[in-house]
This record gives sequence, C-alpha cells and structure tokens, in this order.
Amino acid sequence: MINTFNVTLPSGATWTPTFVAALNEEKCIGCGRCFKVCPRGVLELVGLNEDGERIRVDLDDDDDEEYEKKVMTIAHQELCIGCTACSRICPKKCYSHAAALV
Repeated sequence: MINTFNVTLPSGATWTPTFVAALNEEKCIGCGRCFKVCPRGVLELVGLNEDGERIRVDLDDDDDEEYEKKVMTIAHQELCIGCTACSRICPKKCYSHAAALV
C-alpha cells in the first residue's frame, strides 16, 4: 500500500510537504532567484551552448561567451525539504512539486 508522506504539527494539524519534482528549462530565464533562496543546495545554474549541451557556470568568473543561455537545474533532488521557496520566487513559474510517496 502506497501512502503520502505527512507530518503532524505540534498543533495536531497534518501537513503534506511537496518536494521539487521538475523544472521547465524552456521557461527558465536563469535569473538565479531560486538558487539564492534554496536553503539546501538542491539547484545548480548551468549554461547551454548552441548544441544544447550543458556547461558548468563558474559563478566567480562568469564568461557568457561559452553558452547561449543559463538555466537552473535540479542537481540534488534528494536534498529538497519541501519548503517550495524556489517555486514561490520564480518569476516564470518553472517548478512543479509533488508529495512524496512512502
């Protein structure tokens, strides 16, 4: 039997956290807002070259000539704590979240 992961809060209320499930890279503008608010290091900014290949973006020495555009990726989905801060701050609404099944 598959159940949804729930948390019982001190008040007795039940909360069902939703964890990052996908990111629409077509909509993503690479602004980095979600990266800045994620408390767990779930996300990573990458560059896409003209062939669509991913290139590591060095945040300290940003050479924009190596890639066509920057996009956010889900690098460590297992670290997501379900706060949905990334989704709430995203101006393009690129994220989808889902409850965990146990």
